[in-house]
Amino acid sequence: MPTINVSFQVIPKVPDQDTYRVVDLAIDVVKKAGVKYEVGPMETTMEGELDQLLEIVKEAQQVCVEAGAERVMTIIKIDYHPQGVTMEEKVRKYRS
Repeated sequence: MPTINVSFQVIPKVPDQDTYRVVDLAIDVVKKAGVKYEVGPMETTMEGELDQLLEIVKEAQQVCVEAGAERVMTIIKIDYHPQGVTMEEKVRKYRS
């Protein structure tokens, strides 16, 4: 299976003062998964195999619920190319 990119944003329904704490827990799921990732101001992008990355997204949603979210809206973007695609090839020209 090719290496792909999955970006996702979790939006947990929690009291405002708790939102960042719950989102941080979702990002911790990504960190512990051991995949290549980058955290941005609006979403987290990961690199790996599709099935593994989607499992990480599901775990991130679940940790939000376990942290008290009544509901979790998740926005997912998938960049799939049969020969694979990396985060580096997308941003290389912007980093010098």
